Amino acid sequence: MPRIFLSFRKPDSRWMRDRVYRALSDRLGADEVFKSGRSIPPGADFAGILRRQAAECELMCVLIGPGWLDARGEDGGRLLDRDHDWVRVEIATALRAGNRVVPVLLGDATMLPDASALPAEIAELAGLQFLRVPETHLPDGLAHLVDAVTTLLSGAGTPVEPGHGTAPATDAVPPTTMTAHVSGGGSAYQAARDQTIRLA
Repeated sequence: MPRIFLSFRKPDSRWMRDRVYRALSDRLGADEVFKSGRSIPPGADFAGILRRQAAECELMCVLIGPGWLDARGEDGGRLLDRDHDWVRVEIATALRAGNRVVPVLLGDATMLPDASALPAEIAELAGLQFLRVPETHLPDGLAHLVDAVTTLLSGAGTPVEPGHGTAPATDAVPPTTMTAHVSGGGSAYQAARDQTIRLA
């Protein structure tokens, strides 16, 4: 059973999504990463496998690019507002199961959606600490992402945003070198969560 589930919207940031998959697979092995197009064999029960994997994974990475939130169908309606939208189903299933769900922002300026912009059953996503894979520093971003995911799976620490960061800790922690910067267009709250943290 793959431990990592990649949730993504197909038209959104495809080339970065594929780089994330390859980076995780190279470090952890392809059998540890569930990606629907590669992990579900022809003729298999797509819906059943997808729901089961979402419910049983240890970690779901929700890959969010610039077009993730407002992607629309042929009728002009927002896909995320549909009860049967697979991205929505995947995230809701993992949250209900109590699995760790990590938003992964693809690109330098992609922002974490506000809870008010999300369906109620996945509004919790807006309050979860995110990871970022910046396009301008992609190799370093991918390396930090894989390190963070590996740490989470091993249970050895708390999530660290690759190339950007985690919320300030209140307890004593080992010395770190921190350089903070703000992605364009972010709020003060978002800026506080969008930092560069490198562990010594």
